[in-house]
Amino acid sequence: MIEILTDKIMIEIITDSQVSRDAKGQYLFDLICHHLNLLEKDYFGIRYVDPDKQRHWLEFTKSISKQMKSQPPFIMCLRVKFYPPDPAALKEEITRYLVFLQIKRDLYHGRLLCKTSDAAMLAAYILQAEIGDYDPGKHPEGYSSKFQFFPKHSEKLERRIADIHKTELIGQTPETAELKFLQKAQMLETYGVDPHPCKDVSGNSAFLAFTPFGFVVLQGNKRVHFLKNEVTKLKFEGKTFHIYANQKEDKKIILTYFAPTPEACKHLWKCGVENQAFYKLEKSSQVRTVSSSNLFFKGSRFRYSGRVAKEVMEQSAKIKREPPEIHSAHSTPVRSMSYGDSFIPRSRSQAMDSGDGTAVISSETYSPSDSVLPTPVAEHSLEMAVSRQINGAPCSIEEEKESEAGTPTVGDVTELGVDSRVAGRVQSAGGEAALSETEQVNKFVLSVLRLLLVTIGLLFVLLLLLIILTESDLDIAFLRDIRQTPEFEQFHYEYFCPLRRWFACKLRWVGGLLINK
Repeated sequence: MIEILTDKIMIEIITDSQVSRDAKGQYLFDLICHHLNLLEKDYFGIRYVDPDKQRHWLEFTKSISKQMKSQPPFIMCLRVKFYPPDPAALKEEITRYLVFLQIKRDLYHGRLLCKTSDAAMLAAYILQAEIGDYDPGKHPEGYSSKFQFFPKHSEKLERRIADIHKTELIGQTPETAELKFLQKAQMLETYGVDPHPCKDVSGNSAFLAFTPFGFVVLQGNKRVHFLKNEVTKLKFEGKTFHIYANQKEDKKIILTYFAPTPEACKHLWKCGVENQAFYKLEKSSQVRTVSSSNLFFKGSRFRYSGRVAKEVMEQSAKIKREPPEIHSAHSTPVRSMSYGDSFIPRSRSQAMDSGDGTAVISSETYSPSDSVLPTPVAEHSLEMAVSRQINGAPCSIEEEKESEAGTPTVGDVTELGVDSRVAGRVQSAGGEAALSETEQVNKFVLSVLRLLLVTIGLLFVLLLLLIILTESDLDIAFLRDIRQTPEFEQFHYEYFCPLRRWFACKLRWVGGLLINK
């Protein structure tokens, strides 16, 4: 069930009867996009959180029920998966509006970090889009302080936002203000960042992300790595994630980071594989299955399914229809309310060309989790407190995950204002840790079995090849020696010759049937 409430998209899946048990992710995604009248849908995806608090993207080629570890009802959220490199170039206004909502949410949750001057301008654009021109009769002194645009506010920043709104944006329509917002947000180095918390080899906290323009690593208030087109390979094993890249003068580098859990590391790897395929390839026919290990019998395999960015742009150019009506009921959070889910952002329009190396992006430390406020649901407060300590992660990181796609314990609002009424399973930290260890053992056993099966298969192929060679007319010394052994003669007359006659008989019989027909 999908329902529009103001600017929120509610997706409610209560039982398997609402969505067929064999229905694939593509069915649900198409259903949502049809309801929203969205054609440029390749930039979006559906995200969910499993009972272990790990985020996932719903895979469209697999059935929904098989991807969910919990029982229905399910929590899912619609959000931007691939940020458009140039959002102003999107064909339809409905697409630009949804991307605007995503970036607005990124700003609120601290994922879109910027300097104070840029922050004031972005907030003023949001204010203009939502309440229109400044009116002294409607907007009393300090009116901008009633809205929550960022994780942290200061009186000086609020005054600056109000000054810009009063003097510089008079006469701008909501559409113009939103477009200006996109153009401004596009120039920020953290545009399109969907952060993955990790640690480097020294144990320092870092955030890894794949953006439309490359791979970035953020530490403190600095961007310590930016690899634009240099990434050549992505690998992971357990919690360890490796990025292989080529730099200038044929210099090869390997960056290594450690995710909180093996599941988080696999999710990071899959996000990277999809990002590389979507933005770098010319056409979807070039997509190949990727392995997480250098050994073909070990590790995970994954293949991106969908169109690539160039194909999406070409398809968008063919759209010819009347622009769909947009019900843009904005809802920037108000300080006195629970606003962890109603604030949502948009996108930007130009590609930023930044060099490698360290770059200071703000006076604030990059910490997207600082913006997340706990959902005030009293009956679930205990379960939420337990869930935030899973895997030894800080409370703020777990709250960020809850804000990204909801939790199985609270029917919380999701990324693009997508709201789901759901209740899920809550497990204790000890139980989840035991589950994680069991999964690691299972993965090891599967790895050993896979190696054993591959070895047996190779031996079987080698045996067939040897039989074919010995039965051929090749006159090679070691083949002559094999043919002269009693064991070979016994095999030749007792097994090979009768088998060959049986096959010849069957072939003649099949040939006779075909001739008669």
